[in-house]
Amino acid sequence: MVLLENDAFLTELTRLFQKCRTTGSVVITLKKYDGRTKPVPRKGHPETFEPADNKCLIRASDGKTKISTVVSTKEVIKFQMAYSNLLRAHMDGLKKKDKKSKSKKTPAAALTASDHRELPENLPTFDFC
Repeated sequence: MVLLENDAFLTELTRLFQKCRTTGSVVITLKKYDGRTKPVPRKGHPETFEPADNKCLIRASDGKTKISTVVSTKEVIKFQMAYSNLLRAHMDGLKKKDKKSKSKKTPAAALTASDHRELPENLPTFDFC
């Protein structure tokens, strides 16, 4: 996985979208990132790591190529505007959902008035208090 700067990530993401326009897909994940490069220590061991500020790790993959970037709190607004414009520009290649045919009826709708049984008129009535 390649860790890129924010602008380089957006240009590579544009290339991924263009490459997968006709066939394929791009998977994007966002995750809170505190700057750790090692796993959290087990219980009993002192933790000496203190995160400086909140960051966001963004990953993108087309199955073969993987790219990622880390966005700090100072750069969030700028990155979010550029990222949303990029997504809007490349959302036109989505497939439309297949609508289910109307010939299939649901079990409740399949019953007609003639299918309902008539109840006898001489049924006993019960009073519940």
